[in-house]
Amino acid sequence: MKEPIFTGAAVAIITPMHEDGSVNYDEFAKFIDFQIENGTDAIVVCGTTGESSTLRVVEHNECIKWCVKYVNGRIPVIAGTGSNSTACAIEISKEACENGADALLLVTPYYNKTSQRGLLAHYTAIHDATDKPIILYNVPSRTGLNIAPETAYELSKLPRINGIKEASGNLEQVEKIRELCGDELNIWSGNDDQIYDIMERGGKGVISVLSNIAPEAAHDIPALYIEGKKEESKALMDKYMKLAKAMFVDVNPIPVKEAVSLIGFNAGPCRLPLIEMDEKNKAYVKATMEEYGLVK
Repeated sequence: MKEPIFTGAAVAIITPMHEDGSVNYDEFAKFIDFQIENGTDAIVVCGTTGESSTLRVVEHNECIKWCVKYVNGRIPVIAGTGSNSTACAIEISKEACENGADALLLVTPYYNKTSQRGLLAHYTAIHDATDKPIILYNVPSRTGLNIAPETAYELSKLPRINGIKEASGNLEQVEKIRELCGDELNIWSGNDDQIYDIMERGGKGVISVLSNIAPEAAHDIPALYIEGKKEESKALMDKYMKLAKAMFVDVNPIPVKEAVSLIGFNAGPCRLPLIEMDEKNKAYVKATMEEYGLVK
């Protein structure tokens, strides 16, 4: 049995930026404190929502190092260190381990894609080059590559492959992973609108975009389920479904950075090629957040 790195909700945290696109560490510190004070169980830094794909390698490494130091052991810090290049993923992953990250989140190779055999080779190489627990990240809508349940099972045999962030949207696949891997591979939802559904299929929680603006609710949905309060968990999931979906009216993290600004933080712009939402989507996000009493 592999103990999960966390249970509950890990925030897939935004990277606040100045208008010139540089990382705004002062605002980042305030935002991390807000997350911890409101029940977030872990932080995923430099993931998709943190704009990892537009951070230069030196910035990526600096951001992880700074985050680990600032959090200072209050909750686990999981570093997004995936890449379409195995060599690059190993380089960033090794530095994240040296800088004190508690675990690594590794998206499947994008653009290159590879085969299922290639995935086994890719993840095995990173596993063997590092010394921290690893969470596989399956998000085929962004990468064009799905981790098959049988591949997840083979990877679960490696001692430091701790779990999988499942964002395929395919609940039958989640059931198959659970059936094949049992307690040797923890499962976290990668979709905020499926937290309850994945908990029903053996999940341990969520790696959440919603947590950026509603950390207490994102924490409580899986926490209530774990406590055996399934009806309350489902009711809370239903209550926050509209807000969760509103964070995806445009490409992530464009809407959630807008939303973080609306709750009173200086999230700053996204980096190109991501651009501001159009006025229609901005108005929808703001109106939805007003329904939840979140706009400052």
